[in-house]
Amino acid sequence: MSVRHISTGSPFEEQIGYSRAVVADGWVFVAGTTGYDYATMTMPDSIETQCKNALATIAAALEEAGSGLDHVVRVNYIVPDPSEWHKCWPITSTAFAKAKPAATMISAGLQNSEMKIEIEVTARVVP
Repeated sequence: MSVRHISTGSPFEEQIGYSRAVVADGWVFVAGTTGYDYATMTMPDSIETQCKNALATIAAALEEAGSGLDHVVRVNYIVPDPSEWHKCWPITSTAFAKAKPAATMISAGLQNSEMKIEIEVTARVVP
């Protein structure tokens, strides 16, 4: 089995010791991704912008892996404040309109208090 590691260059990947995505046996496993703007290393205030940023980071990792948002089969959303989750629905429903992945939203604390959402996906490599 070949395994390929994908990095987005985030300093957290090196500091914590993980890959943004791992490609193995036709699957892409994308690590929990928060809404940082990696160009400025800032975290937006709104959950909506954080959600968009996280999905953009995920989409780029999936593309590098030979996949895409349309090939996601599983998504986990982690949201510290579940009362804000509904604000992301228009964003996630657009991002996953074709894939319609199995999905779970979990309410839990995240690494930093400024983080309002973390998204993790599993996708198939495009044949």
